[in-house]
Amino acid sequence: MKIKLLIAFALAATVLLFPSDSFACACCADAGFYSISSRKPNNQELGELKKIQFTTANIYTTPAYPENVKGINPLSESYTLVGLLQGSAWKLNFKDGKEKSGILNLTKPVSMVAYMTDLHEGADNGLGVKLYKEWRFKYKVSSGTGIFQKGIAPATEYFLVLQGRGNACTSAADFTNWRLEITGKKASYAFYGKLK
Repeated sequence: MKIKLLIAFALAATVLLFPSDSFACACCADAGFYSISSRKPNNQELGELKKIQFTTANIYTTPAYPENVKGINPLSESYTLVGLLQGSAWKLNFKDGKEKSGILNLTKPVSMVAYMTDLHEGADNGLGVKLYKEWRFKYKVSSGTGIFQKGIAPATEYFLVLQGRGNACTSAADFTNWRLEITGKKASYAFYGKLK
């Protein structure tokens, strides 16, 4: 009994000696933080990806627009978008305001790049610096329908970037924006938009 009391007292003293911030800061990042890695998405990351919902899409334009865009017919500048990771693919359903639509099916990638950095913009409510972060995915477009159908040929690829802010631990809620680039023999275009 005395040993149990002694152990309990030692544990209580240890908790009191260290500020609570030291235990709650497993996800904190220090000023100057930088991290980039390439790896297979783990189960936790795949779980977070399934929570991400695409909501809006704008076509990326340059002074050469619309001549620099190929693989979308007919072409609009903005779309509503419903998109989720379903099974082995992202299914992105685009609709313009004229009842024209198309679906891009992007094969779930086997690898990803995870990038986080301190942009030197200040602290995040006492929990370290707020980081800019990206998850980047590059792989094959499995199919396209409707407005995308004529632009999808064998070996067409996508490059998807999820963008956001947060601490050194990443969740779906950190990502607020996205960019998707499609390239191939018959396709060359990019979209950007918001995440839900």
